Amino acid sequence: MLDMELIRKDREAVATALAKRLDPAEVNRVLDEVQRLDQERRALITEIDAERQRRKAEARAYAQAKRAGTAPEPVAPEAERKQLAELESQLDEVQSRLRTTMSELPNLPADDVVPGGKEANRVVKTFGEPPVLEKVRDHVELSRMLGLVDHERGVKLGGSGFWMYTGMGARLEWALISWFIDEHVKAGYEFLLPPHLLLDTAGFAAGQFPKFYDDVYHLDRESAPRGQFLLPTSETAILGAYQDEILETAKLPLKAFAYTPCYRREAAGAHSDERGTVRGHQFNKVEIFQFTLPEQAGTALEEMLTHAESLVERLGLHYQRSMLSAGDASAAMKKTLDIEVWMPSTGKYKEVSSVSWAGDYQARRAAIRYREPGGKQTRFVHTLNGSALATSRLFPAILEQFQQPDGSVLVPEVLRDKIGTDRLTPLR
Repeated sequence: MLDMELIRKDREAVATALAKRLDPAEVNRVLDEVQRLDQERRALITEIDAERQRRKAEARAYAQAKRAGTAPEPVAPEAERKQLAELESQLDEVQSRLRTTMSELPNLPADDVVPGGKEANRVVKTFGEPPVLEKVRDHVELSRMLGLVDHERGVKLGGSGFWMYTGMGARLEWALISWFIDEHVKAGYEFLLPPHLLLDTAGFAAGQFPKFYDDVYHLDRESAPRGQFLLPTSETAILGAYQDEILETAKLPLKAFAYTPCYRREAAGAHSDERGTVRGHQFNKVEIFQFTLPEQAGTALEEMLTHAESLVERLGLHYQRSMLSAGDASAAMKKTLDIEVWMPSTGKYKEVSSVSWAGDYQARRAAIRYREPGGKQTRFVHTLNGSALATSRLFPAILEQFQQPDGSVLVPEVLRDKIGTDRLTPLR
């Protein structure tokens, strides 16, 4: 949620920033509506306050007259009493419309984020070199040869867009998750295992609702009258866990992480670069998250990027870091940087982590604040999140980058103790 006070004070700056993401004409139309509703809301508040003051004055005059034994002035007629209720009803309606309109506005991109879509993304760092391979097998073929993923039985169980890890594939998947957990604990993050079913309020707080309401799996209203959905990322759960709280300033930054499967309605990939486990309706991810003071956010963003990249580097994978343009980043984020691993079979990079800074956009929606030491007023925290990491793309990158001419795959050194072998070999 954007700061209404900022829109009042510097609409031009807000419009310029939003124009990186939206059509300028649409930006001005929405801001016109926001300011009209805001003015209507403030006028109603003034009218309601005046009516309440008038009634208080009448009540005082009545009490004084009664004590003095004189004839009291008549109180407001019944028709005027109903007027206050009507004004309050109008205010509720206007505030609801204003909140809905404001909730549909995306975050303001950071100054160094450029406008445009995917074509405007910029590679800002590269690690390592693409492996030189005599024969390139894709991860789907390797998974079948090595008995790691059963795509057919996954579809039998869940339908299109699902798979089942088997044997050493299940152990490799679990080794990745276990290793990430160990590394995040060492880095000072608190480990959380949240519910997978969340209330709709958590989706709104994260900025996913209402715009992306249809991208997740919802329970029917009869089963969940308050609204519940399967979480698309544990970012939603970590943020939602702290809704309506005032955090202790001395404990900021507050660092947490969670492991969950992620459930999404997005279409499963049919293209060659989205086959196998690259895109589906359920995948595993470990998510890191920080709540910070505004002045801590820049340092936290770089720290989270460095930490996530260190995992990819220690796995020995070639990757690049990309700065996303305003149009390609999540609407709730001021700035997003992607970590993308090389996939030899397609000659393309695939994102395994997005590290993002939301500023106070999510905190406003979730009412997560802090209080300055010795002060009375509260301010909104800043929130940052990052995949560390998503395994459904990391898994195929490991298979493809570490494949050997005989069809075997070398296991990254950091995972060998967890798996109990240094090489995955084809089934006989």
